[in-house]
Amino acid sequence: MSRQRGRRRDQSSERKSHAQSFRLLSAFFEDGPIPADRESPMARSGTSPSRAQLSSPGHRPNTCCFCWCCCCSCSCLTVRREDENRGRLKVQETKLETISNCEACTKPSVEEMKQWAQSFDKLMKNPAGRNVFREFLRTEYSEENMLFWLACEDLKKEINKSAIEEKARMIYEDYISILSPKEVSLDSRVREVINRKMQEPTPHTFEDAQLQIYTLMHRDSYPRFLNSPIYRSLVQGGSRSSSES
Repeated sequence: MSRQRGRRRDQSSERKSHAQSFRLLSAFFEDGPIPADRESPMARSGTSPSRAQLSSPGHRPNTCCFCWCCCCSCSCLTVRREDENRGRLKVQETKLETISNCEACTKPSVEEMKQWAQSFDKLMKNPAGRNVFREFLRTEYSEENMLFWLACEDLKKEINKSAIEEKARMIYEDYISILSPKEVSLDSRVREVINRKMQEPTPHTFEDAQLQIYTLMHRDSYPRFLNSPIYRSLVQGGSRSSSES
């Protein structure tokens, strides 16, 4: 008899606990934002849905902002995917004429563009290829790698000592300094070498760093470039133009 009473008490307390949890969740989604001292940083920044939005039919709460399960089907990810899709459509519409001529170059033939896929060296030795690759890097937010490489190439051509010192200082401030928004990714060994060479800059002060960034672009960005809509659309567009003429 006493065991039955104990089981009833346990079942009763369990039901009360479930009911309390349900009331808390219901109050959260129905009563609007939680108090400021307990709300999350994301909710404090104004990204939490309004009461009207939560009560509207068919609305799914922005669960990634509130729940602890980190589900991946929430509304903010849907918006992010839509933005990414719009970005892809813009890239797919890119034509050679829309790419800014960062370097003076002639319009490449279809054969030249196809050669860019044969090796990274052929791409980087072609001014038009560098322009297209730079445009691709811009879409990946890594354009500074190409800018740094080009700046190093320009420094190598300089023979005036004062100009060398000035250009080396600008390269350091723009791409090596940790305070620069365009800082390139270099290991500590290369940075130490640069810091020593900057005491007396030469046209080859950044040679090790330039090689490291070249290797990074070759191994990391170049394979994605060959499979990117921007490169494929250029080759396909050039092939159509050649067949029509």
